[in-house]
Amino acid sequence: MQLKPANDDGTVMTLELDHGRANEMGSTQLKAIEAFTATLESGTVRALVTFSRRVSRKGTPIFVAGADVTERVDWDDDHVKEHVRWQRAVLARWRRAPVFHVAVVHGVALGWGTELLLTTDYAVATPGARFGLPETGLGIVPGAGGTAELWSRIGVAQALRLGMTGEPIGADEALRIGLVQECCDDLDAGLTRAHALASAVARRSPTAVAAFKRGVLDSIGVTESKRTAIEDIAYSRCVDTGDAAVGRANFKAVVEGQPAPWGPLVTEDDPH
Repeated sequence: MQLKPANDDGTVMTLELDHGRANEMGSTQLKAIEAFTATLESGTVRALVTFSRRVSRKGTPIFVAGADVTERVDWDDDHVKEHVRWQRAVLARWRRAPVFHVAVVHGVALGWGTELLLTTDYAVATPGARFGLPETGLGIVPGAGGTAELWSRIGVAQALRLGMTGEPIGADEALRIGLVQECCDDLDAGLTRAHALASAVARRSPTAVAAFKRGVLDSIGVTESKRTAIEDIAYSRCVDTGDAAVGRANFKAVVEGQPAPWGPLVTEDDPH
């Protein structure tokens, strides 16, 4: 897993998945995710593009083939459960990072690969993408968000179909049910689209972008009055930090797609 800057000022980063035999996710990768999530929370990064160019020996493109089950061979049940709780917490933190996260899925995205999409804000798939949740056929349930969170993205019926049958789906079906938001002709086209989105985010107020993302996520499943209060807090933060004034003063430049002199990222948790 390689986190690298994609532009001169480091506001856009790329995460290229290229590890193990098939980009399987295990303890080493979870530690790496914890580390780079802290980087994403630091305030410099505005957008993240996740992708993989990995190809199997047989020529099959791979995004993430699943969890690294080989490391669990000698684990007892308590160790397995502790590990899965850890991965769930790591992905939940990644999901809340104050950046725009877009994934480009090219190839196999099974189990963990499908669940990784739950950490993203937007997903693009190529014709070679394949999604699925095989876990119930292995005597377990998807434990990295597939059981608890997938339904909120694709609906209860589709989540039950994928999780209970293990039926794999392609890019077109993933787009139809909302698992991904766009399809592109190939990986390079997908990356071009992802970087265009990331660059658009990088030109905007980091405080406003983070406040909007948190406001949307915090509003899920709560009452209308709470949603309104959440929106008020987000808007007030933008005003109180001065970015609303910067936007007004630079209105023409912003409309033309030019950057403005935004202040540093300020989140709800920041005492300043």
